[in-house]
Amino acid sequence: MDGGAGIPRGRPELARARKRLGMNQDDAAEALLVATTTVSRWERGRQDIRPVYRARIAAVFGVTGEEVERWVEGGEPVETEVFPLTDFSDMSMESTVKVAEKIWRAEVDLERRHLLAALPFVPAAVDGWLSAWSYGPSGSAASQAAGRAVGMPDVDRLHQMWRTLSRLDHQYGSAIARPAVVDYLNTTVAPMLRGTYNERVGAALLPAAAEIVSLVGWTAFDQGNHGQAQHYYGQALKLAKVADNPLFGAHVLTNMSLQAIYTGEHKQAALLARAAVDSARRGEAPPRFMALLLVREAWTRALITRPGQTGDGHSAKEVEKLIGEGERAFAQGASDRDPYWSVRYDEHELGAETAVSWRLLGQADRAVENAESAARRFTLPRPRSAQLTWISAAHAYLGKRELEQALDTARRSLSDTGLAPSPRVVERLKQFDKRLKPYEKTIKVAEFRAHVAQRLAV
Repeated sequence: MDGGAGIPRGRPELARARKRLGMNQDDAAEALLVATTTVSRWERGRQDIRPVYRARIAAVFGVTGEEVERWVEGGEPVETEVFPLTDFSDMSMESTVKVAEKIWRAEVDLERRHLLAALPFVPAAVDGWLSAWSYGPSGSAASQAAGRAVGMPDVDRLHQMWRTLSRLDHQYGSAIARPAVVDYLNTTVAPMLRGTYNERVGAALLPAAAEIVSLVGWTAFDQGNHGQAQHYYGQALKLAKVADNPLFGAHVLTNMSLQAIYTGEHKQAALLARAAVDSARRGEAPPRFMALLLVREAWTRALITRPGQTGDGHSAKEVEKLIGEGERAFAQGASDRDPYWSVRYDEHELGAETAVSWRLLGQADRAVENAESAARRFTLPRPRSAQLTWISAAHAYLGKRELEQALDTARRSLSDTGLAPSPRVVERLKQFDKRLKPYEKTIKVAEFRAHVAQRLAV
């Protein structure tokens, strides 16, 4: 790797690929399971990259092995795009919108869209975001940019479109909804944010825009593109911070907590869930909204301690206490202060989330009861939620050692809803399938696996 008189020529393509994904050397080191100094030496050409790490670079950066070999060989750099993670150090509207729009525009460019899907999920970014959210200053929600004047009727239209796009996602899935949400973000939301508005309008506009941004993140999350989703959740959280809106910030934080659950970052999920509860309390959240935040925190606590397996009575009581607080809060009923975007935080959602916690607590009967009740009610209005909740019920039946009932229940995730499963649902099915290993020689499991393979191949 020497160039000229024994001086390493470096690997500029490797460094540019990292920056394109919005990663610093610390982030890359964490993702690649090496030291930061190792990444630095690789990029400067001062250390060889062993084959095992070349394969890991290809997986993390979402490229072929041949592409990594080209980076390793060094050579002249090629221009690549950088999609930096959300930075809370500059809270100005101009900077916030400018950085966010770079990703938004790439979403509608066929030649660049694939780069976004390959963005890595960077757990290290979340600590900084949480610190900035909790302790950093808010910016000004006003804007005097060169765009058109924006008023409260414009904000109302954003609210209404969010409802429409959310229904599209719930009923037909993220693969159908995502292009429409991305188009609306670029053609309507972005021009509004670049417009002129006072502090009062801005305080309403930014959370409304953040709702659309968060929905784009949600659809990326459901499609299994976790790095892409993380970028949008970070943008939504920053918009909520600039607007000084703790309630919507709590909504974003609990969505981030759910993503951390799915990516296996359980301790981080618990931190995000606790931050969501704290933020909601600061914003004097209405009880039904607070209820779902509390049971989400219960889920994260149960994931970390797994009282049903460990017999940890203290942890079990903490989880049960959070569930109880959530159920009592929900029982207080709806309020005229309920945010309109919290409409999905209903009785069925409460039952579905508590079912997971009851299963982790080792109380399979309560888990089955809650999950099956929620899944039946989800089927028509929210088929994807029904799919996920049937799988949750199947896990609970396995906990009761009722194999046949577990398999029949898991089948319902594919047969009852009429909706093609998203990558998130497929991943949940795979996790359920792993638990079938003790029974994999039985005819029932073989038939179940054949059924699932056939349905997913359609």
